[in-house]
Formats: sequence, C-alpha cells, structure tokens
Amino acid sequence: MTTTTTLPQVLHFTDPGLREQLEALPASTALIGIGTDGTAIAVDVDNAPHILVCTGTGGGSTTILRTLTAQFLHQGAHALVLDTPRISHLWATELPTVTHRGNVAGIHDALVGLDIELKRRIDLIDLDGDLDDVPRLMVVFDRADDTLRHLARYWETFRQEGEPKKSPAITALEEVLHEGRQARIHVLYNGRASGGGLTPSAREQFATVILSRVSAGTWQRLAPIAGPAPKPSPHPGRVHVVQDRTAHQTQAILLTDAEAADWLTATAAGEI
Repeated sequence: MTTTTTLPQVLHFTDPGLREQLEALPASTALIGIGTDGTAIAVDVDNAPHILVCTGTGGGSTTILRTLTAQFLHQGAHALVLDTPRISHLWATELPTVTHRGNVAGIHDALVGLDIELKRRIDLIDLDGDLDDVPRLMVVFDRADDTLRHLARYWETFRQEGEPKKSPAITALEEVLHEGRQARIHVLYNGRASGGGLTPSAREQFATVILSRVSAGTWQRLAPIAGPAPKPSPHPGRVHVVQDRTAHQTQAILLTDAEAADWLTATAAGEI
C-alpha cells in the first residue's frame, strides 16, 4: 500500500484535458481518478465486471457512481438505476438510455426483469457466439444494503405457499453478479454488501472496491487482502481503490449532476 502521495488536491471534470482523456478511453473502461505520481486509476469491466463503492458520511459514494455511470453511458452503454432516495440520480432520469426505478415495488420488478434479460443475452451468445450488437448494461444500485432489506420484507408481504422464501429480486441480483460478465451486465453497488441476503459467493464478485472514510472493521471485511486500514481522509474526493490485492490512494473525479446531464445530452444529440 502506498503511504506517501503526491495526489492532486481536487480533480474536476472541467479540468483542462480531463474530458478529452475520458472520451479517449476504450468502451469497457472508466477512469476513477488519479493516483500517486499522476497514475491513472481506472476500471475495465471486461476484466473486473462489478464495482463496490463504500464510503462513510460525506465520502462521495453517489458522486463516484455518477462519474462512472456517465462514462459508460457516453461510451454507448445503457443503465438501470435503482435509487430508493429517488433524488440521488435525477441527472439520469431524462436520458433515453437510462431506466430509473425508485420505489421498492419498481426495483423488485426491475431486478426480476433483469434476470430475464441476463438469460436472453446468454441464449444469444449460445446462438451467435457474441453480443456485439447488444449494448452494455450498467446496473447502478444506490443505497443497496437498505434496499435489499426492503426487498426481502416486500417479498414476504405477498409470497404464496410453495414459492421460495428468498426474494426473487435478490436471487436475480446474485445471478447477475455471477454471470453478468459474459452477458455484458455490470453492477455498480453502493454499500457494504453485508446482510440483505446476498450470499458470500455473490459478495466475492466485486473485483474493484472503492473505499473512503470507512472504519477499520469495514476495511477488513471488504479489503482484507490489501493490508491494514489506512487513516481516513477528510479531503473531498480522496478514496482508496482496491484492485488485484493492492490499495491505490486516489483523488476521484468530481462530476456534478449538471455536468453529467449536459455531457450525455450532447452525446445523445451527436454533438460529441
């Protein structure tokens, strides 16, 4: 783990050259931020298909989800945004390639439908050998731990005799975590992925973990192979990105709601 850093103090989407750098990335890659000595810290979802973001209060988890999702949308991906606060991702609600769900019933139905889409894509691979004509799908799950608990209680209210005890929506999410890579479906999960009914094997599918302002206990649960927990930083946008058993101290990109909406509206209009 890096202990001494030369990180930028802040990293805005509007900084000179940064937008051009983002637009030049391959379609499977998003830039998380800049690490020590100017190193670009990125995630390639073809290799590391799912991302977990966990931060303490004020750690910027929603901003990180926005920044990553906007990059993939710019590259031509579609997104399913599961947003129980209903206000965290309003920037995406008017975009034609985004499906936004806020209430528990809507999220339940969306996840059950996602399992159908997963199977459809796998069948296409069996028939055609690839998904070249099918857009990548990002499942953006904000406040995920709380939402999973709500989904479990929701299922209990109308589960019929003989039906599985476990919410089919949670089962569908687990299926996507296990099989989404081959189907080009990727989960961006905001939470600890503890409790809520996810199996340990499903929780292990997050190859990239982004942590900020978390306790030593949370660090050890989510990044045990990356060494002891570093001292939390109060600096806005300062995170640790855990990949390949290494924690990279990183200054994450700050992308506002308005900047994301304007960028992607211009993309959709063919102005970029």
